[in-house]
Amino acid sequence: MSMFCYQCQETSKNRGCNKRGVCGKTESTSNLQDLLIYIVKGISIYGTKAKELDIIDSEAGRFVTEALFATITNANFDDDRFVALIKESLTVRENLKNKFEEAYRNKSGKDFDEKLHDSAVWFSDKVEEFHDKAAKVGILETKDEDVRSLRELTTYGLKGLAAYVEHAAVLKHTNNDLYMFIMEALASTTRDLTVDEMLAMVLKTGEMGVTGMALLDQANTETYGNPEITKVNIGVRNNPGILISGHDLKDMEDLLKQTENAGVDVYTHSEMLPANYYPAFKKYDHFVGNYGNAWWKQDKEFASFNGPILMTTNCIVPVKESYKDRIFTTGMVGYPEVKHITKLNADGSKDFSEIIKLARNCSAPKEIETGSIVGGFAHNQVMALADKIVDAVKSGAVKRFIVMAGCDGRQKTRGYFTEMAEALPDNTIILTAGCAKYRYNKLELGDIGGIPRVLDAGQCNDSYSLAVIALKLKEVFKLDDINDLPISFDLGWYEQKAVIVLLALLHLGVKSIRLGPSLPAFLSPNVVKVLVEKFDIKPIATVQEDLNDMLGYNLEADPAPKQPVA
Repeated sequence: MSMFCYQCQETSKNRGCNKRGVCGKTESTSNLQDLLIYIVKGISIYGTKAKELDIIDSEAGRFVTEALFATITNANFDDDRFVALIKESLTVRENLKNKFEEAYRNKSGKDFDEKLHDSAVWFSDKVEEFHDKAAKVGILETKDEDVRSLRELTTYGLKGLAAYVEHAAVLKHTNNDLYMFIMEALASTTRDLTVDEMLAMVLKTGEMGVTGMALLDQANTETYGNPEITKVNIGVRNNPGILISGHDLKDMEDLLKQTENAGVDVYTHSEMLPANYYPAFKKYDHFVGNYGNAWWKQDKEFASFNGPILMTTNCIVPVKESYKDRIFTTGMVGYPEVKHITKLNADGSKDFSEIIKLARNCSAPKEIETGSIVGGFAHNQVMALADKIVDAVKSGAVKRFIVMAGCDGRQKTRGYFTEMAEALPDNTIILTAGCAKYRYNKLELGDIGGIPRVLDAGQCNDSYSLAVIALKLKEVFKLDDINDLPISFDLGWYEQKAVIVLLALLHLGVKSIRLGPSLPAFLSPNVVKVLVEKFDIKPIATVQEDLNDMLGYNLEADPAPKQPVA
């Protein structure tokens, strides 16, 4: 087997990709990612030991989060970038190792001679040795299926957490406790722990996921204001345009500032749609609206856009020749032979002048749809409507909230979420965040007393809002258990940020979560059994079966029950 990867929902046959990733990842890229994670675990072992001597290396912590982020599905396909990260990781590890050993000598008066991690003594800058080593440190080196499952569940949760923590760090919001926890949890995956200890680490990862999401929420709202209810244009104008995709709001800010009065319009794509909801961005007249849909449609939509595209984070898909000469990457995202923006201006902003120059010479975007969509229902905005929502629930006008957040993807089975949105009775409200919303956010689902039936809280990065809303409603209704709320969770997942959201919900005690289109391949049958017994996690079934279960009655037999479902 030349590679093995099963970290995303679309992994081959729901077992694992072993020749080439369904995402387009090659054997070489997959193995380099495995090697990077392996060395990062070595860094984490030293970071955890150093903490015992009161050494907190935030630079090493930041590097670990960046490295984890780079290995998220559809983030980086560029082998050269991974080789550079591996070389840097070896330096970071060696520096941290030296700091720890010096502190140990100063405290104990003797040298530290314990072997902590075999990568700690392996140091090379020869690329061919990277590939040789990578073949020996992959996922399947953990032979026990259940141990491997729990270790990978923690690792993938950490990858998602790292993405949130890095987004916050870009906005100058950091938390050393999060850095240290990420290293502690990574280090734990190298030790022989009991099943109970590994499960405890999984749930601790969920707890720290809530902390990380709260940090990012604070970073975004303190920098750009609280999202507001916004009607977003999905048509085009006649000016040349730049399309910005991904999740990084700082890149969005830099691009809008640099394109002001440049005769170029800016459009969001996919997960950047919620940038339209922030007050700080609304002042720019050349910020036109959103173009296109979820990440997996980008090959056709990027071709029809005509202008340059800026990818700020995942999810980039294999780049087509039709737009290869006008797509750019930045941050942790990368693709072979695609221009990567690293240059900074004097004020510290990224230099997007090359993109702007190219845009001026491009045709205006081809219109692919018209109209508008409404969003901006993050927790602050929903709480402003709390009285209205509570009255609607008490009166029976709203009988249930269905959380249909998470990821979208290419598989036809994801049509389930569109069918579910269409089948839900008119007295239900959908709470959403992430690109899963593109399965139903353009349907005409109406409103309930002025409350839209789809409340979009923002990016997958904004899933924290959904947790806050649920906890606030629990408080308002004076309930002891979040599971007593008239809320059901029917989630779509694709990559590792969805994993940390799931773990965060488990930490908060949410039960009976439906997950689809399929359960993660990295969950062994025994681990699935434990999660079902402890949290009643279940795979999605048919729309009708899930509707009847979530609503608590047979919708076909009684389409309009008189009493609210509680």
